[in-house]
Amino acid sequence: MTEDTLKTGTTTIGLKLKDGVILASDQRATMSNLIAHSHVQKVYRLSDNIGMTIAGVVGDAQLMVRYMQSEISIYTMKKGAPMSVTAAATLIASVIRQGFYLGLIVGGYDRTGGHIFSIDGAGGYIEDNYCSVGSGSLFALGALESNFKEGMTKEEGIDVAITALNSARRRDNCTGDGMLISYIGPDGYEEIPRDRIVSRCEELGFNFPN
Repeated sequence: MTEDTLKTGTTTIGLKLKDGVILASDQRATMSNLIAHSHVQKVYRLSDNIGMTIAGVVGDAQLMVRYMQSEISIYTMKKGAPMSVTAAATLIASVIRQGFYLGLIVGGYDRTGGHIFSIDGAGGYIEDNYCSVGSGSLFALGALESNFKEGMTKEEGIDVAITALNSARRRDNCTGDGMLISYIGPDGYEEIPRDRIVSRCEELGFNFPN
Protein backbone atom coordinates (compact mmCIF):
# COMPACT_ATOMS: atom_id res chain seq x y z
CA MET A 1 0.00 0.00 0.00
CA THR A 2 1.68 3.22 -1.20
CA GLU A 3 1.50 6.67 0.31
CA ASP A 4 -0.71 7.95 -2.51
CA THR A 5 -3.37 5.26 -2.02
CA LEU A 6 -6.87 6.74 -1.94
CA LYS A 7 -8.20 6.32 1.60
CA THR A 8 -11.33 7.22 3.46
CA GLY A 9 -9.43 8.80 6.34
CA THR A 10 -12.70 9.36 8.06
CA THR A 11 -15.13 9.23 10.93
CA THR A 12 -17.86 6.59 10.87
CA ILE A 13 -20.44 6.04 13.59
CA GLY A 14 -22.93 3.37 14.63
CA LEU A 15 -25.63 3.81 17.28
CA LYS A 16 -28.18 1.39 18.68
CA LEU A 17 -31.60 2.94 19.29
CA LYS A 18 -34.81 1.85 20.95
CA ASP A 19 -36.23 0.63 17.63
CA GLY A 20 -33.36 0.41 15.17
CA VAL A 21 -29.88 1.74 14.49
CA ILE A 22 -28.16 4.80 13.04
CA LEU A 23 -25.16 4.59 10.70
CA ALA A 24 -23.33 7.84 9.88
CA SER A 25 -20.14 9.21 8.34
CA ASP A 26 -18.46 12.24 6.83
CA GLN A 27 -17.76 12.41 3.06
CA ARG A 28 -14.03 13.22 2.67
CA ALA A 29 -11.44 11.00 0.97
CA THR A 30 -7.72 11.72 1.22
CA MET A 31 -4.53 10.77 -0.63
CA SER A 32 -1.66 11.40 1.78
CA ASN A 33 -2.09 15.11 2.67
CA LEU A 34 -4.36 15.81 -0.32
CA ILE A 35 -8.13 16.05 -0.05
CA ALA A 36 -8.91 13.89 -3.10
CA HIS A 37 -12.72 13.84 -3.04
CA SER A 38 -15.40 15.68 -1.08
CA HIS A 39 -18.54 13.63 -1.82
CA VAL A 40 -17.55 10.07 -1.00
CA GLN A 41 -20.17 7.45 -0.15
CA LYS A 42 -19.20 5.82 3.16
CA VAL A 43 -22.58 4.51 4.36
CA TYR A 44 -23.96 1.68 2.24
CA ARG A 45 -27.18 -0.28 2.11
CA LEU A 46 -26.36 -3.99 1.99
CA SER A 47 -29.99 -5.16 2.13
CA ASP A 48 -33.38 -3.95 3.32
CA ASN A 49 -32.37 -4.56 6.95
CA ILE A 50 -28.55 -4.22 7.01
CA GLY A 51 -26.10 -1.40 6.30
CA MET A 52 -22.36 -0.82 6.60
CA THR A 53 -19.97 2.09 7.01
CA ILE A 54 -16.47 2.02 5.53
CA ALA A 55 -13.07 3.33 6.59
CA GLY A 56 -9.78 2.44 4.91
CA VAL A 57 -8.68 1.88 1.31
CA VAL A 58 -11.45 2.92 -1.09
CA GLY A 59 -10.94 0.09 -3.59
CA ASP A 60 -11.08 -2.56 -0.86
CA ALA A 61 -14.17 -0.93 0.62
CA GLN A 62 -16.07 -0.86 -2.68
CA LEU A 63 -15.18 -4.49 -3.36
CA MET A 64 -16.39 -5.51 0.11
CA VAL A 65 -19.69 -3.67 -0.39
CA ARG A 66 -20.35 -5.39 -3.74
CA TYR A 67 -19.43 -8.80 -2.33
CA MET A 68 -21.68 -8.45 0.71
CA GLN A 69 -24.63 -7.13 -1.28
CA SER A 70 -24.35 -10.16 -3.54
CA GLU A 71 -23.92 -12.69 -0.72
CA ILE A 72 -26.82 -11.32 1.30
CA SER A 73 -29.06 -11.28 -1.77
CA ILE A 74 -28.21 -14.91 -2.58
CA TYR A 75 -28.79 -15.93 1.05
CA THR A 76 -32.19 -14.23 1.09
CA MET A 77 -33.29 -15.93 -2.14
CA LYS A 78 -32.16 -19.36 -0.93
CA LYS A 79 -33.57 -19.10 2.59
CA GLY A 80 -36.65 -17.03 1.83
CA ALA A 81 -35.81 -14.83 4.80
CA PRO A 82 -33.47 -11.88 5.47
CA MET A 83 -29.98 -12.51 6.83
CA SER A 84 -29.56 -11.63 10.50
CA VAL A 85 -27.25 -8.79 11.45
CA THR A 86 -25.04 -11.15 13.45
CA ALA A 87 -24.67 -13.50 10.47
CA ALA A 88 -23.70 -10.60 8.21
CA ALA A 89 -21.10 -9.34 10.69
CA THR A 90 -19.67 -12.85 11.08
CA LEU A 91 -19.36 -13.27 7.31
CA ILE A 92 -17.67 -9.90 6.84
CA ALA A 93 -15.27 -10.60 9.72
CA SER A 94 -14.25 -13.86 8.03
CA VAL A 95 -13.76 -12.26 4.60
CA ILE A 96 -11.82 -9.23 5.84
CA ARG A 97 -8.99 -11.49 7.04
CA GLN A 98 -8.10 -12.19 3.41
CA GLY A 99 -6.18 -8.91 3.25
CA PHE A 100 -8.63 -6.00 3.19
CA TYR A 101 -7.29 -2.73 4.62
CA LEU A 102 -10.55 -1.72 6.24
CA GLY A 103 -12.31 -0.81 9.47
CA LEU A 104 -16.06 -1.34 9.23
CA ILE A 105 -19.27 -0.87 11.16
CA VAL A 106 -22.16 -3.21 10.37
CA GLY A 107 -25.59 -2.36 11.69
CA GLY A 108 -29.14 -3.40 11.11
CA TYR A 109 -32.46 -4.59 12.40
CA ASP A 110 -33.80 -8.15 12.49
CA ARG A 111 -36.27 -10.23 14.48
CA THR A 112 -34.12 -9.81 17.61
CA GLY A 113 -33.96 -6.01 17.30
CA GLY A 114 -31.22 -3.58 16.39
CA HIS A 115 -27.53 -4.51 16.39
CA ILE A 116 -24.25 -2.63 15.86
CA PHE A 117 -20.89 -4.36 15.25
CA SER A 118 -17.43 -2.87 14.77
CA ILE A 119 -15.11 -5.01 12.62
CA ASP A 120 -11.33 -4.61 12.42
CA GLY A 121 -8.86 -5.62 9.71
CA ALA A 122 -7.79 -8.74 11.60
CA GLY A 123 -11.33 -10.14 11.56
CA GLY A 124 -12.28 -9.22 15.10
CA TYR A 125 -15.89 -8.12 15.56
CA ILE A 126 -17.57 -6.76 18.66
CA GLU A 127 -21.21 -5.85 19.26
CA ASP A 128 -21.83 -2.66 21.20
CA ASN A 129 -24.45 0.02 21.80
CA TYR A 130 -22.33 2.58 19.94
CA CYS A 131 -18.97 2.72 18.21
CA SER A 132 -16.83 4.84 15.92
CA VAL A 133 -14.18 3.80 13.38
CA GLY A 134 -11.68 5.94 11.47
CA SER A 135 -9.12 8.67 11.93
CA GLY A 136 -11.57 10.94 13.74
CA SER A 137 -13.04 8.24 15.96
CA LEU A 138 -11.20 9.40 19.09
CA PHE A 139 -12.98 12.76 18.94
CA ALA A 140 -16.32 11.23 17.98
CA LEU A 141 -16.17 8.76 20.87
CA GLY A 142 -15.81 11.62 23.35
CA ALA A 143 -19.06 13.11 22.07
CA LEU A 144 -20.75 9.71 22.02
CA GLU A 145 -19.74 9.04 25.62
CA SER A 146 -21.32 12.33 26.66
CA ASN A 147 -24.51 12.16 24.61
CA PHE A 148 -25.47 8.51 24.10
CA LYS A 149 -28.21 7.03 26.22
CA GLU A 150 -30.03 3.73 25.97
CA GLY A 151 -33.47 3.68 24.39
CA MET A 152 -32.97 6.73 22.17
CA THR A 153 -35.52 7.61 19.51
CA LYS A 154 -34.65 7.97 15.83
CA GLU A 155 -34.53 11.78 16.11
CA GLU A 156 -32.36 11.65 19.22
CA GLY A 157 -29.99 9.27 17.44
CA ILE A 158 -29.67 11.61 14.47
CA ASP A 159 -28.78 14.47 16.80
CA VAL A 160 -26.14 12.40 18.60
CA ALA A 161 -24.60 11.29 15.27
CA ILE A 162 -24.45 14.90 14.02
CA THR A 163 -22.87 16.06 17.29
CA ALA A 164 -20.20 13.33 17.16
CA LEU A 165 -19.39 13.98 13.49
CA ASN A 166 -19.11 17.70 14.18
CA SER A 167 -16.67 17.05 17.03
CA ALA A 168 -14.51 14.90 14.75
CA ARG A 169 -14.48 17.23 11.74
CA ARG A 170 -13.32 20.15 13.92
CA ARG A 171 -10.21 18.27 15.09
CA ASP A 172 -9.39 15.67 12.41
CA ASN A 173 -8.24 17.01 9.03
CA CYS A 174 -9.25 13.76 7.30
CA THR A 175 -12.89 14.24 8.36
CA GLY A 176 -15.25 16.71 6.72
CA ASP A 177 -17.12 17.76 3.57
CA GLY A 178 -20.60 16.71 4.57
CA MET A 179 -22.49 14.08 6.52
CA LEU A 180 -24.31 10.89 5.57
CA ILE A 181 -26.85 9.39 7.97
CA SER A 182 -29.02 6.30 7.55
CA TYR A 183 -31.62 4.77 9.84
CA ILE A 184 -32.50 1.07 9.81
CA GLY A 185 -35.58 -0.04 11.71
CA PRO A 186 -38.70 -2.23 11.52
CA ASP A 187 -39.70 -0.68 8.17
CA GLY A 188 -36.31 -1.16 6.53
CA TYR A 189 -33.41 0.99 5.36
CA GLU A 190 -33.85 4.77 5.19
CA GLU A 191 -31.35 7.40 4.04
CA ILE A 192 -31.87 10.67 5.90
CA PRO A 193 -32.23 13.45 3.27
CA ARG A 194 -29.39 15.96 3.02
CA ASP A 195 -31.66 18.97 3.54
CA ARG A 196 -32.94 17.45 6.78
CA ILE A 197 -29.37 16.93 8.03
CA VAL A 198 -28.43 20.50 7.06
CA SER A 199 -31.42 22.01 8.85
CA ARG A 200 -30.79 19.91 11.95
CA CYS A 201 -27.12 20.99 12.00
CA GLU A 202 -28.26 24.61 11.94
CA GLU A 203 -30.72 24.02 14.76
CA LEU A 204 -27.95 22.42 16.83
CA GLY A 205 -25.63 25.36 16.10
CA PHE A 206 -23.19 23.51 13.79
CA ASN A 207 -21.97 24.53 10.34
CA PHE A 208 -22.60 22.21 7.39
CA PRO A 209 -20.59 20.79 5.77
CA ASN A 210 -17.59 22.48 7.36
